[in-house]
Amino acid sequence: MEKKTKKGFVRRLPSVIGILVCVILVPLLVMNLTIVVKSYIDPNKVPDFFGIKPFVVITGSMDPTICGGDLVVTKTVDPSELKTKDVISFKDGNSVITHRIVDLTEKDGAPVFVTKGDANNAQDDNPVAYSQVEGLYLFKVSGIGRLAMFMQTPVGMLTFVGIPLCAFIVYDIIRRRVADQKEKSQGSAAQAEIERLRAELAKKENSAD
Repeated sequence: MEKKTKKGFVRRLPSVIGILVCVILVPLLVMNLTIVVKSYIDPNKVPDFFGIKPFVVITGSMDPTICGGDLVVTKTVDPSELKTKDVISFKDGNSVITHRIVDLTEKDGAPVFVTKGDANNAQDDNPVAYSQVEGLYLFKVSGIGRLAMFMQTPVGMLTFVGIPLCAFIVYDIIRRRVADQKEKSQGSAAQAEIERLRAELAKKENSAD
């Protein structure tokens, strides 16, 4: 019984792996496509996926909390809820910077944030207005920033998402056809055996007569 159970698990293993691959790759594909499409629709706005925005860190201004080459993930928040020590990503010209809030103040009567990189000796030159805030830092994935950027390109999506997903679909189609052929073959063999037994039974009955 134990051997049969192990064999059954081994036979189901490719299907289980395929399902897991789809569960991982399909959301990645949808997220990447959403971000890419939004970036083309409105190139002046940082694209998001249901409020989630990934950014690639280029410099080491936030070492050791966040290092160059890391992928940081932020979420859209109400800037009025932010406080000191929060790490935020904010627009600065054509760039997005991820630094820590060190003070809350006002400029021309409007609330602004004073920010600073953990590894920097001085605060950032310009305060950050509410309208510049892109998101609150959630977590980072170390060292895959450039890979994440590549995955957002058409070639990257094809390489890391499209090809594996298509390969699984093709494998599943082939597996199902092989299973169907095997089932038909077994059915034909069973039918042949039934016909043989019927012939033997008929022969015995004729001999008895």
